[in-house]
Parts: sequence; structure tokens; C-alpha cells
Amino acid sequence: MNRSERHAAIQRLIRDQPVSTQTELAEALRRQGHEVVQTTVSRDVHELGLVKVRHASGRLVYAFPEDATGFDQDVADALGRWALSVEPSGNLVVVTTPYGYAQALAQAIDVAHHPHLAGTVAGENTVLLIAREPTTGAQLADEIRARREAA
Repeated sequence: MNRSERHAAIQRLIRDQPVSTQTELAEALRRQGHEVVQTTVSRDVHELGLVKVRHASGRLVYAFPEDATGFDQDVADALGRWALSVEPSGNLVVVTTPYGYAQALAQAIDVAHHPHLAGTVAGENTVLLIAREPTTGAQLADEIRARREAA
């Protein structure tokens, strides 16, 4: 199976059923006869731009940003809801979230196209923000805190 075929299979799966983890996604692909490993699925999730949103069942599931009903792209609201702490270090800012919300927060931040932000990296409950030169992490953290408090 080549990359484009795998991406198409993932898109069908995400649209047809709630999938919460990369492990679930890999297992669903294997049930369809596709041999995949978790690292490949992880890369595919990133390449497809999948985000996690709250499903009607209450579980966080993968979705495409354009299909995510209720997905709030206003960064101030997202920070107000999901950012638990904001900690600067050098040209970085570490933002902690409740478990499972980091990717949604990173997506909201990325969509906002903040001029002092070079990029984000998200785990399950932590978002790493990289400040664009010459902005420091402390300056970016102050801006993030101000937006969080404005929500």
C-alpha cells in the first residue's frame, strides 16, 4: 500500500467511525488488510492535519479541521478553555492542557498565524511554542497569557 492509498483509507475511516488513538487507527487499518506500524500512522495523522475534537459520546476523536463541528478556531477562547499553565524558557513557551487537548489547542494557535510564533509541537497534554526571532519566550508567554485572560 502506498502513501496516497493509506491516506485515502485513513480519511474513509475517520469519516465513517470515531477513532480516538493512533493505536485504534492502526488496528482499523490492519482489519482492512493494510500492514502499518504506529510510526507510519503518527506521520500520516500529522500529514493529514487531523485534530482531536469532542465526539457526541464524550470521547476525543480524530477529525479534519474543516469537518470539526464546534471546533473553536478563536485562539483566545481555546487558550481560555484549555491552557492550564504557560511557562517560558529561552525562545520557547510550554503550555500545559488537560490530557488530550494539546493537539486541538496547537491547531487553534497555528490557525491564528501569530506573527511572533514560528511554530507549535503538540503532545497529549503539552504544547511547545517556538518564538520567532527576536521575540523571547518570556515575551511570547506574556502575549499568550494576555489572550488567555481575555477569553
